[in-house]
Amino acid sequence: MKMRRSIFLTLACFALIGLIAAWVFSRQPITIHARIAEDGGFMPDNIKVRAGESLRLRLISDDVDHTFAIGQNSMEPVLLKPGEPVYLTLTFAKPGTYIFYTTMPSSLNYWRMRGTIEVTGDGEVQVAQLPLYVKLGLELDEEHGEGEEHFELARQPSVSSGEAFADQIPAMYLARDYYVAHSPMETFEELRVASALQSLSNEQLWNVVAYIWLQNSTSTALLEGRRLYQVNCAACHGENSAGDGQFADEMKAIAEQNQDKHGIQPPTDFTDAEHLLEEKPAVLQGLILRGGMGTGMPMWGTIFTDEQTWDLVAYLYSFQFEYQGVNQ
Repeated sequence: MKMRRSIFLTLACFALIGLIAAWVFSRQPITIHARIAEDGGFMPDNIKVRAGESLRLRLISDDVDHTFAIGQNSMEPVLLKPGEPVYLTLTFAKPGTYIFYTTMPSSLNYWRMRGTIEVTGDGEVQVAQLPLYVKLGLELDEEHGEGEEHFELARQPSVSSGEAFADQIPAMYLARDYYVAHSPMETFEELRVASALQSLSNEQLWNVVAYIWLQNSTSTALLEGRRLYQVNCAACHGENSAGDGQFADEMKAIAEQNQDKHGIQPPTDFTDAEHLLEEKPAVLQGLILRGGMGTGMPMWGTIFTDEQTWDLVAYLYSFQFEYQGVNQ
């Protein structure tokens, strides 16, 4: 009897120790190492957790400064300094796949530093909707300029000047559905033959187009678009959008060497009026969502919310239109 009791107590002790060990192990954070993209990026780059459970992370950089950010989340990017661990606890309320990434341009391919957090559970998983450019039947990679008249603007179109003609603008041009599916150039060409505006000069008509474009955004949205641009886009496209970011020369050299339109390309110059003013808002949004199909332009569809993509699109046009209080 004593022998059985002793064996039972021993097994119970081992079981208890095992439970304690399992509990302690479950409380240990998952360590994610950050290295420049060319040396591996985030490791591991795939994590699983259940909705509602705490996810404890230990983040550490192995080489240079990085940041850790989560897409479609209000959390501010966390700075990771070499050899200095940062501890973070996250809880995801809904199932889904969440992307973590860096906002720190540590190397040419820094945008490849991405990973996924797969959140499982019984809640409703959001079903992805078709992008607007697909619904509208628009082509993202259509080239502009061939066979078309080239143009230059004598000065930056002014919203405040265009507002003087607001009561003469046909209502259809102020509708959201029109805005997303037409480029500023298309709008200018249509307004030029509109009976109510035929007496205006080309400069005045461009001011009207600038006014129409601003009606489809707000000052808050434009400021958010500027923030997103500076954090995520300026490293390649440049602080003032001239395609002269810190990696632009390296990307240009690679493009010249490869001569491949599907390889890394120089960043777009948004100060080029002929380029930007021929782009429809829905196409710009689609390019942000999809990325440049191997050109070096990353996919942001899993990073930005739908609202953020439209904020960024609206801000891009501020490089051509004079939006008071927004333009740099």
